[in-house]
Amino acid sequence: MEPANPSEGHTAPAGNTWLLLLAQMPTEDPASRMRVLRTLESLGAGVIRDGAYLLPDTPGNRKSIEALVDYISKSSGSAHMLNAGATSPAQQDALRRLFDRSERYVSLVKTVESLSLAHGQSDPGAIARVLHKQRRELENIASLDFFPTEARKRAQQALSEAEAAVRRLLFSAQSSAKLSPEENLLRRTWATRKPLWADRLACAWLIRRFVDPEATLKWMEKGEEPPAGAIGFGFEGAHFANSKSRITYEEMLARLDLAQNPALSRIGSIVRFLESGGMTVPEAAGVQTLLQGALRRSLSDLELLGEAEKTFDLLYEAYYEPAKR
Repeated sequence: MEPANPSEGHTAPAGNTWLLLLAQMPTEDPASRMRVLRTLESLGAGVIRDGAYLLPDTPGNRKSIEALVDYISKSSGSAHMLNAGATSPAQQDALRRLFDRSERYVSLVKTVESLSLAHGQSDPGAIARVLHKQRRELENIASLDFFPTEARKRAQQALSEAEAAVRRLLFSAQSSAKLSPEENLLRRTWATRKPLWADRLACAWLIRRFVDPEATLKWMEKGEEPPAGAIGFGFEGAHFANSKSRITYEEMLARLDLAQNPALSRIGSIVRFLESGGMTVPEAAGVQTLLQGALRRSLSDLELLGEAEKTFDLLYEAYYEPAKR
């Protein structure tokens, strides 16, 4: 039992029609009941009362509710999907208020604005990671925001302004980096080859956390050429590649003027050991185990990167030491 494709379920509702789910779930099966409730929550359903749930009538929502009705019926419960329509503008407004996401947007804005107080006091990379999580949260809220209000626009604006401010902090040293004038690194496509392992995954993490959170990453098959205008990394002939003394990740640190960050450099020593051996790094065995586990359970390259990012984020948090004042 899975919700329909989000792009189907979260299109703007047409007209004033609604889908009403009336469900009676067996009390002797709490696991099935919880699964139904979590599915309704993931769909953004409004709760009228226990056992009565409302959603705007869209093709995706209809498909999801039909799947729920089938699941509940097979779980020894009973469920019915009904079409409903508001009988007056006042009633229509009352139903729409069940889907008001304003409080969630306000909470997100407060989080984002609180981060501005840390500018100049905290590591910009750490702030960027929090903003990255808030960007995902905004996307999650918006995906269930059937009736957008000004609160959504304010949240989008606050997040965009905060991201721009942190990007300026992150790249304040870019003018002194070893880059030619045409090598603008923002909003670019970055391409590397499969298979993905420590060095390429670490580079991708570095790009998304310290170079450009909005970067597009491309995973190429062996022999595939990078897209036009892409910045290649982690393979022979790429813009950023291994040198005689450094892996690609370390090359990126040096050329982007990030090597002075001790936490990033310590991560580099782990990645270098995992890629080419040499001097033993105590933490490397644990990182290797985590990355191998991510490889086994990830169903896509994007999912693998997400798991690897968690590992490198934890390493960075462990190694980072704020500047003493």
